[in-house]
Amino acid sequence: MMKVAVISDIHANRHAFEATLDAVAASDAAELWCLGDLVGYGAEPDACVALAREHAAVCLAGNHDMAVTGEIPLDEFSRGASLAAQWTRDVIAPENLSFLESLSPQGEEDHIGLYHASPRDPVWEYVLSTLLAELCLDQQGHRICLIGHSHVALSFARHEGALATGEPCRDGATLDVADGEWLLNPGSVGQPRDGDPRASWLLLDLDAMAVSFHRADYDVAGAAAAIRAARLPDSLAERLEYGQ
Repeated sequence: MMKVAVISDIHANRHAFEATLDAVAASDAAELWCLGDLVGYGAEPDACVALAREHAAVCLAGNHDMAVTGEIPLDEFSRGASLAAQWTRDVIAPENLSFLESLSPQGEEDHIGLYHASPRDPVWEYVLSTLLAELCLDQQGHRICLIGHSHVALSFARHEGALATGEPCRDGATLDVADGEWLLNPGSVGQPRDGDPRASWLLLDLDAMAVSFHRADYDVAGAAAAIRAARLPDSLAERLEYGQ
């Protein structure tokens, strides 16, 4: 058993991904698991897919990855997301597209359930409330599941005889997950939406059954400049500064 770094929602933000990989390398994580959305929104899809191919032991497909591969129609996305996905289709290297096509939105590692979005809907469901978490905990087949998609670092727990509880997880937050059922979201590397613009990730200790949440500073201005240079919607650059 070992410690695993868990990331999600990189969204073609090379600056954030590289900073996160540096932070992971400085930790004692033995593996990196990615819960999907390597591409979409950001301006450096090839760099981010290449980094995932090099560093991630496990990688899921996210809904934006599936938009780029054509598995999900672009009209299911907002205008900005759709434009970014179409642009990504036009520029991505064939070998990186093939890698995205090989991925699934769900998986299992070391008796941990892995989902891009949720155990009920691995592609689309945003688990942002204890009510939705309760429904997912009812359905999930693993005591601990890791989810992404919402871009918010969160933990939901349910112990015997009690209703689910949940809370946002700030930098440095720690959890004992040895007992009960859990849904854990590492937040987003490339486009956090919890008001903290720093890249977000978590460290899962599979021996001690403990979790810690972490943030990494990165060159937000550089990532925003890359989006503008690619002539993607300006809103996609602006939001990075605010963590929204």
